[in-house]
Amino acid sequence: MRRIGDALDGAVSQLSPVVGDAARAECLILLAYATGRQTSSLRLSLDDELSAADTETFDAAITKRLKFQPISQIIGYRDFWKHRFYVTPDVLDPRPDTETLIEKAVELGPFENVLDLGTGSGCILLSLLDEWPRAIGTGVDASAPALDIARKNTQTLSLTDRSEFIIGDWCNGISQQYDLVVSNPPYITQDAMDALDPDVRNWEPRMALTPEGDGLDAYRAIASTVQKVLKTNGVLLLEIGFDQGPSVTQLLIDQGMSDVQLFQDINGKDRVVYARKSEQKGQ
Repeated sequence: MRRIGDALDGAVSQLSPVVGDAARAECLILLAYATGRQTSSLRLSLDDELSAADTETFDAAITKRLKFQPISQIIGYRDFWKHRFYVTPDVLDPRPDTETLIEKAVELGPFENVLDLGTGSGCILLSLLDEWPRAIGTGVDASAPALDIARKNTQTLSLTDRSEFIIGDWCNGISQQYDLVVSNPPYITQDAMDALDPDVRNWEPRMALTPEGDGLDAYRAIASTVQKVLKTNGVLLLEIGFDQGPSVTQLLIDQGMSDVQLFQDINGKDRVVYARKSEQKGQ
C-alpha cells in the first residue's frame, strides 16, 4: 500500500503536463472521490496508507483525466447554484456562467409555470423550481439519455411532483403556455468547435454545444415559435455566447418580442437575453 501523500505526488506529476497548475487541486478532488473523504481531511492525512481498493479507483480516475475526460464525468456530479447534479457524457456540464440566467430569473420571479428548452441535466429548471416552492415546470430535450439524467436529478431533489420531462424539438409540440421560458441552447459556431479544450470538444455531447454553422440556429428556432408557448407578458431568458448579444437581440425584435435587453455575467460579458411577450403578440 502507498501513503496518501506519495499517491498524490505521483498523480500530480502525471497530470501536470496535461492541466498545468490545476493538477494538485484536481488530484485532490479525484483522491477525495476515490476514498470517500473530504479534501481537507486528506491534506491532514498524507501519512495515512491508501487501501488497495482506493488506490485502484484513484489510478483509474487519473487515467481518465489524462485522456481529458472532465472531472465532473469521472466523479459523476457537478455542483451548480445550490445543489449537486448528476452528470454523464450524455449531458452538458453545468457551468458557472449559466448561474447568471438563474440569478436574473430569481430577480424577476417568482413564476408559477416554467418551460426549459434543451434542459439537459435539468439543472436550470430544477434550480428554479427549488427557489419557487409553488412553481411547476417542464423540461424539453431532443436526447432521451439526457432526459434520464434530468429525471434522476429530479428524484434526488425531491421535485418529481412539480416537474415533467419530455422529448421534443424546442417549442414544437408544446400545447400549453408558460409564465417563463428559459434555455441554454447550443450556440458555439462550427468553426469555433475545433478551438475548444479537449475536455469539452471530445467529451460533452456535440448537439448540446453547437448547432453547427453560425451558432444561431437554436435561437432562430426559439425566436420563431416561443410566443406560442408564452402567456401574455410572459418572460423569455436565453443564455448566449459573449459575442452573440446583437444577433440574438435582433432575432427576437424581428419576431415581435418586447423589451429585449442584455444582461452581463460576473466578468462583464453579455450572457443573458431578456424578452417579453406583449399583448396581441403571437396569439
